[in-house]
Amino acid sequence: MTAAPDGEPEGGFAPLVPELDVSDLDASLRFWCGILGFRISYRRPEDGFAYLEREGAQVMLCRRNGNWETAALERPFGRGLNLQIAAAALDPLRARLRAAGWPLFREAHAARYRVGDGAVCLRQFLVQDPDGYLLRFTERLPPQP
Repeated sequence: MTAAPDGEPEGGFAPLVPELDVSDLDASLRFWCGILGFRISYRRPEDGFAYLEREGAQVMLCRRNGNWETAALERPFGRGLNLQIAAAALDPLRARLRAAGWPLFREAHAARYRVGDGAVCLRQFLVQDPDGYLLRFTERLPPQP
């Protein structure tokens, strides 16, 4: 796992950063950092906490401690939520997942989303982390008529 100097993320803290409760922080770090290429910006091992970043995306992982649980937490965690994470290129990520034997929730596909009077075209795939959080990695495609 690649760690930066123990400090703030590059470019500062994002305005919105999800914190995900995880069952096994080490297993989650192997997935998020070892496979997906996030790096640890800083961590608090005594709290089972790590702050991660990748290409400007930021996420916090925290070993379950009950502090933020509003109801029973059952697998898969994060039901009804998918985290969209922009990536410069999807193929290297897909290759790393394939090499690790990690299944995709949904294979890579093109998607076109209406935005105002125009559209955004993305190539995307979905994968679940060790606790079942659904991650949607996107690569922006050139505009299409």
